[in-house]
Amino acid sequence: MRIRNSLRSAKTRDKNCRVVRRHGRVYVINKTNPRMKCRQG
Repeated sequence: MRIRNSLRSAKTRDKNCRVVRRHGRVYVINKTNPRMKCRQG
């Protein structure tokens, strides 16, 4: 999992990416390609 300042570049890499807020942190998750995970905050 990568930690980034901006998740916009991570979100646009794949059309299945979703931006999710959990516990005050912002995550990018992808069900079809689980390697594409990012975190912010």
